[in-house]
Amino acid sequence: MAENQEIENNYSASNIQVLEGLEAVRKRPAMYIGDISEKGLHHLINETVDNSIDEAMAGYCKNITVTLGQDGSCTVEDDGRGIPVDEHKKLHKSALEVVMTVLHAGGKFDKGSYKVSGGLHGVGVSCVNALSTHMISQVYRDGNIYQQEYEKGKPLYPVKIVGHTDKRGTRQQFWPDASIFTTTTFKWDIVANRMRELAFLNAGITIKLIDERPDPETGKTREQTFHAKDGLKEFVRYIDRHRQHLFDDVIYLKTEKQGVPIEVAIMYNTDYTENLHSYVNNINTIEGGTHVTGFRIALTRTLKNYADNDPQIAKQIEKAKIEIAGEDFREGLTAVISIKVAEPQFEGQTKTKLGNSEVAGAVQQAVGEALTNYLEEHPNEAKMICNKVILAATARIAARKARESVQRKTVMSGGGLPGKLADCSLKDPKETEIFLVEGDSAGGSAKQGRDRFHQAILPLRGKILNVEKVQRHRVFEAESVMNIIQSIGVRFGVDGEDDFEANTDKLRYDKIIIMTDADVDGSHIDTLIMTLFYRYMPRVIEQGHLYIATPPLYKCTYKNKVSEYCYTDQQRQAFLDKYAGGVEDKNIHTQRYKGLGEMNPEQLWETTMNPKTRLLKQVTIDNAADADEVFSMLMGDDVEPRREFIEQNATYANIDA
Repeated sequence: MAENQEIENNYSASNIQVLEGLEAVRKRPAMYIGDISEKGLHHLINETVDNSIDEAMAGYCKNITVTLGQDGSCTVEDDGRGIPVDEHKKLHKSALEVVMTVLHAGGKFDKGSYKVSGGLHGVGVSCVNALSTHMISQVYRDGNIYQQEYEKGKPLYPVKIVGHTDKRGTRQQFWPDASIFTTTTFKWDIVANRMRELAFLNAGITIKLIDERPDPETGKTREQTFHAKDGLKEFVRYIDRHRQHLFDDVIYLKTEKQGVPIEVAIMYNTDYTENLHSYVNNINTIEGGTHVTGFRIALTRTLKNYADNDPQIAKQIEKAKIEIAGEDFREGLTAVISIKVAEPQFEGQTKTKLGNSEVAGAVQQAVGEALTNYLEEHPNEAKMICNKVILAATARIAARKARESVQRKTVMSGGGLPGKLADCSLKDPKETEIFLVEGDSAGGSAKQGRDRFHQAILPLRGKILNVEKVQRHRVFEAESVMNIIQSIGVRFGVDGEDDFEANTDKLRYDKIIIMTDADVDGSHIDTLIMTLFYRYMPRVIEQGHLYIATPPLYKCTYKNKVSEYCYTDQQRQAFLDKYAGGVEDKNIHTQRYKGLGEMNPEQLWETTMNPKTRLLKQVTIDNAADADEVFSMLMGDDVEPRREFIEQNATYANIDA
């Protein structure tokens, strides 16, 4: 506490260090926030909230309020120390103005102000300022309210006192620039999911989310408070709440090793997949990294050591004639890893893979010690885990045999590609795409209508397997699954010990496009196929290769002269509004497409397959914990939450995108 007091007393303009200017942000916004679509828009909120979270991580902030205003603005207010307002010695202006107008200027670059910072992953509130038409910054500090306003990042006046207060903290309000972003409408669900995640990751802080905009369905405003007293313990239970627990305990540790604060929560369930979510300084490291490596090594070694030294379990393994592998210990595992690193080094496709080598050993030591203690103190639970591991190993060996059998058959039949695949003539993976098409009829139209040079077609016949409900060997025994795997060129068991880590080095197509009917059955098949990729081939999604085709719902024609394809009911209504004043008219003919097979090859090409005119939705994993929860809930056995989700989302949400 004395150390915190000293830091607080010394936190002034001298702690604000300048790294570079702000000039290029408005010219090339995607370089700084990723993109200018919905994802980039919400990144503005995340960057602003990051500053408040940094104050919370340093021990000075307990409450954060995020308000989505009716006027299109977002306001973030905290009860931290407040951004310094005294003069910056180098720039001779208020430190608040420096923080708000200079990119990469802030206290987090000064090691005396913040030990760790989540905001280091981003670009700071100055970028938010640059990409807003208007922004108001207020600081509650020293009994005063300090304020400065900006337009497109430029100050309208020097920092001034506009009132007095007993509060302390910072209030930021900004209006995103519609000339920069493709949309400026904040989505409640996106913001709420991130605020919930931050509350779980920072035990004890309270985040209140207020939406002042009337809900289109109910006409009411919304408000939700996120608070997790037990942090990751609550997080792992939240993620696992739609699964059946192997036992009810959460295996939990919170410690510091080699200067790295480490927090881990583990649960085991009766499912067949691993659900591992990792964070560094509150950043979701969806590609893993050294902290995940350390965790997996510790889990494997500790459990294997326990099994080897327990006579009863060792006898079971010997009787089953199996060799236990690393992935066997992770079947049915749900875990959250959260570490804090002073200077994180990120790598990977999306810059969300931790590269700090020293972290692996620290996490391995911490998890090894904690798990060893748990197993010794809970022998019944330890045996339940080991029994599940034995079953997993047995299933893995069966799956390998099933996979090898299929591979042998394809080699003996004269080729490695399924006979149902209508391949394209071009062989450059960067220039080609494959459509996974529901049904023979649609597959026939797609084959006739396609661009044979660039586009391949794989018809999917019969029932698509729900991989959420079956063991792994059943997945590789399914013909539809093997046809997809062989067609796209994904390989398994080539990256070391893990037989079920999909390798995409030999991927045969740049775009893998799911094309199904525009109805409930089609959406269900979309979800089944996406679940297959998410659980068994996540790299395909992470590297941006998976897409959903968007076939039209209607073809509307006015007096046999004007025709338009309508992809939504809203577009159909707009057609009616334009040509018939919004009402049904005998001069307007509406053709409702019940399936892809109802379109002739030319129509299917024009509406759904032609790269110049089609609408594709890219499947992404922005938040792995939310994606995991949605897939386990939609594809699992628990009916009630699935019904509730569909009732709440079916009319307006698109979970495919």
